[in-house]
Amino acid sequence: MRVIFFFVLVVILAACNSSQPEANTEEQVEKLTVSDSLLKEVLKGHDVAMPKMFKLERLQKELTTKIDSLKKASGSKSDIALYENLVKKLSSADAEMHSWMEGFSYDTLKDNEAGRLLYLNGQLESVNKMKENVLGSLAFADSVLAIK
Repeated sequence: MRVIFFFVLVVILAACNSSQPEANTEEQVEKLTVSDSLLKEVLKGHDVAMPKMFKLERLQKELTTKIDSLKKASGSKSDIALYENLVKKLSSADAEMHSWMEGFSYDTLKDNEAGRLLYLNGQLESVNKMKENVLGSLAFADSVLAIK
């Protein structure tokens, strides 16, 4: 009798656990996977640009020192203008990185999958633009400094 009671109890518990529709569970996992992979792409963009920030800040200081030296020595106005332009580009990339970091939130619309996907798509565009600005300004600075 106990064996039959135990068997019936196991069958009832198994039936209760399987009452959740599998289609919804798969859809929810798929949606989470899409937003999670989108979040990973956004973070990859950040992770490419962030280590470059130390070099960016170092170049800003180096160029500012060169500008000051050229101004004191009555150096070439075209060199001064070129270095000032470089500092502006580097400063713009630095400000864009900080602005993006301050505005980004991991948990935005976590309970609204459709809204989260829209948010993360926008963030992906923003982070890619910021990354290209950082990398482009560094490449330009490197090329100018290699010539000078």
